[in-house]
Amino acid sequence: MTRFLYTLAIHLLLPWAVLHLLWRARRQKEYLRHWGERFGLYRPRPPEPVIWIHAVSVGETRAAQPLVAALRERYPGHRILITHMTPTGRATSKLLFGDKVTRVYLPYDTPWSVRAFLRHFRPDIGIVMETELWPNLVAACRDLGTPLLLANARLSEKSAARYARFPLLTRTTLRQLSAIAAIGTEDAQRLKRLGAPEVAVFGNLKFDIEPPAEQLEMGAEFRHRIGDRPVFLCASTREGEEALILDEWGKVGAGGTAPAALLVIVPRHPQRFDAVAQLVASRGLKLQRRSDNQPVSAESQVWLGDSMGELFAYYATADVTFVGGSLLDFGSQNLIEPCTVGVPVLIGPSTFNFADAARNALESGAARQCVDVESLVKAALELLLNAEARQQMSQAGRAFTAQHRGATQRTLALIEKFSPAAR
Repeated sequence: MTRFLYTLAIHLLLPWAVLHLLWRARRQKEYLRHWGERFGLYRPRPPEPVIWIHAVSVGETRAAQPLVAALRERYPGHRILITHMTPTGRATSKLLFGDKVTRVYLPYDTPWSVRAFLRHFRPDIGIVMETELWPNLVAACRDLGTPLLLANARLSEKSAARYARFPLLTRTTLRQLSAIAAIGTEDAQRLKRLGAPEVAVFGNLKFDIEPPAEQLEMGAEFRHRIGDRPVFLCASTREGEEALILDEWGKVGAGGTAPAALLVIVPRHPQRFDAVAQLVASRGLKLQRRSDNQPVSAESQVWLGDSMGELFAYYATADVTFVGGSLLDFGSQNLIEPCTVGVPVLIGPSTFNFADAARNALESGAARQCVDVESLVKAALELLLNAEARQQMSQAGRAFTAQHRGATQRTLALIEKFSPAAR
């Protein structure tokens, strides 16, 4: 009865979902494409047997990198299918994997569309990245005999509270999964409180992501464009954060103690590139864009990273980086990647998406936490002037990430227990 009511609600919301796609398409035209896939209609399936990974958007897609590589090596006769829910996730998949994988949108969670998806692709096994619980999809996998794993699972207190509003539906869905592998013990405990019968703790796949050599080379080329100026990078910033940073930077950075320092801003979402450029211009700061492919002039105060798929290159360019989504209450973006590169990391007070990683990074000395924008810019300027402190944080960051690797092989071993191809 609970799933019946859920399914009824999903059907009632379908008109709203269509309107939502149209609304999002005002800023991101990609939302107008591939509508059939969202209702279970697909082009011919790959001829090879399929291993399916669901990565809802950018973060999950990037986290899947080491797992995709391991699966392609372990199962060379299979085709990797990656499903997404957002155009940015799909675009990230294209940048990371090219034509080495098949990518489509996962359909809305109606019984008829998810069954059409499963019957079309007939995956040997499914792996859902992080925590995307779709009750009808999970039930259809059980009914059709498709093993479905929840990998790299993370669950914040906020998310756990939302799932707890529907205790019977959540508990039933979790128990219909074939296996669950969580990032940390706190995530595992929350999942168990919601009704998961057993949860393994494997660590975070994101620790196993190696910086691509070509992006490190690109970072060196970026640095050549910039010259010897100190660089403060604000990476994966979210709406509202850039305005706060620009206001403070104009007072005490570009307009104060570090006039030669370059502020680099890379917004999280590409559809906001132009809006951030307008924010810079409105504050009277001289802007230059990465997309102009020109050397950064000495007069430029802000360099806008208006490109996708180059985040490691920006990290390799920076002297100090702030990881966005943490200054305001977004829960932080991925702070592991800059630590891997060895750049000192600053984070704000909101880190619930990376709670374990943030705590461990702070304890190891790889990162520093700032309570507000004033302390953030102050800490950045202090580090830009202190090469010894930057070197210590750089070494701590590399050691921190090296210490926590291994989740990919543990996850691969779990997949082999359930995959028909391994029998």
